[in-house]
Amino acid sequence: MEEFQPAGDRLIRLGTNRGTHWTRTVFITVGIGMFTPRKLPRAELARFEGKGLAYFVRDLEEYRDTDLLIIGGGDSAFDWCLNLAGITRSTTLIHRRDRFRAFEDSIRKVLESSVRVKTFTELKDIEGRDRVEGAIVVNTRSRAEERLSVNRVLACLGFSSNLGPLKSWGLHFDDDTIVVNTRGETNLPGVYAAGDVVAYPGKVKLIATGFGEAATAVNNAAAYINPSLKVFPGHSSTLLDKSGGTEKAE
Repeated sequence: MEEFQPAGDRLIRLGTNRGTHWTRTVFITVGIGMFTPRKLPRAELARFEGKGLAYFVRDLEEYRDTDLLIIGGGDSAFDWCLNLAGITRSTTLIHRRDRFRAFEDSIRKVLESSVRVKTFTELKDIEGRDRVEGAIVVNTRSRAEERLSVNRVLACLGFSSNLGPLKSWGLHFDDDTIVVNTRGETNLPGVYAAGDVVAYPGKVKLIATGFGEAATAVNNAAAYINPSLKVFPGHSSTLLDKSGGTEKAE
């Protein structure tokens, strides 16, 4: 979506890379947005991206017979320790604390494997000219430094979400959620939202809740387009008329 423009007479103009679309209603169900990996805080380390430094694994074979350093304490870090077992020549996992956020079973399997796990340890620097040739790590308690002989670094630092151009549409936001009423309506006429992206008093972020919000928004949108329609369409269950065999709404 490249452009959103209310055009009067209850019409909305949507511009995309495939052309222009005119509509009466828009539904926003984008979850919490587009995920992008959190990167290492030192900007100068970006020069190693694609040259031994990565934030997710594209191809397992790229790690064949490599000496790998994995940074992180969550599910992604532990999953890659296990998925790359038998592929890398060696794997070292570092985490700034001694508590992990991964599933207990994954933690147990990694601790029982050949992976070298170093807690209270952070990355200080990456060495190399054209590619990763080593890493300097530091103990967060003693401040002692250690050089690790690695040629791959996989930083599993989590993800951040981004709502992109939605922020420029003129929607009413509460932090990173769109404020809606009980009908799923935003502050913009004809624009409805549902799911994790919306906020209202008493909101509970459950999958079942999102489905209900979507159904509510669709029924209200139908009445918005055609005011002669009822928001409540009636029960889906029916009973057979014993006398005539016809269906009657329950």
